[in-house]
Amino acid sequence: MSLKEKGTVMDKEGVERSISRIAHEIVEKNKGTDNLVIIGIRTRGVFLAERIAEKIKQIEKAVLPIGILDITLYRDDLSAIASQPVVHKTEIPFDITDKVVVLVDDVLYTGRTIRAALDELIDFGRPKAIQLAVLVDRGHRELPIRADYAGKNVPTSQEEIVEVRLEEYDKKTEVVIIVGRG
Repeated sequence: MSLKEKGTVMDKEGVERSISRIAHEIVEKNKGTDNLVIIGIRTRGVFLAERIAEKIKQIEKAVLPIGILDITLYRDDLSAIASQPVVHKTEIPFDITDKVVVLVDDVLYTGRTIRAALDELIDFGRPKAIQLAVLVDRGHRELPIRADYAGKNVPTSQEEIVEVRLEEYDKKTEVVIIVGRG
């Protein structure tokens, strides 16, 4: 089965507008930036976290600590993804105890990635709260997890793939839907 792009959900400007809106919503919901930290889930969640932190810096003139979470060893499908999974380093060079952690990922789908991220985060301390920011919420949850901040809700079928492409990793910024064709 080959894959084919069905269409573009967000272009570069749409992604930037969503990041700007998410940053404003984070600041508003938390009444500023006190006790706020941002942690991106590797890979694209890290770049989105950096973009959100930069936007908050422009809005509030505050520099937020940014961490990187690699959830590979916390996944519940670890044996299914690879016999020798590639594990990258989790980098959280600050204490998250009593902080409001904004966890950032590119796409929210079943909720399993976020469950793994929550499990790992708790190993680093006891945050005051954990909030979730995603660029795309595509539905189809298998766990009771929801985003506090979503750039765009995109209804999809189970056969479709939502692919976030970011300049920092993919040399292009956009969100597309991919479908299989037999």
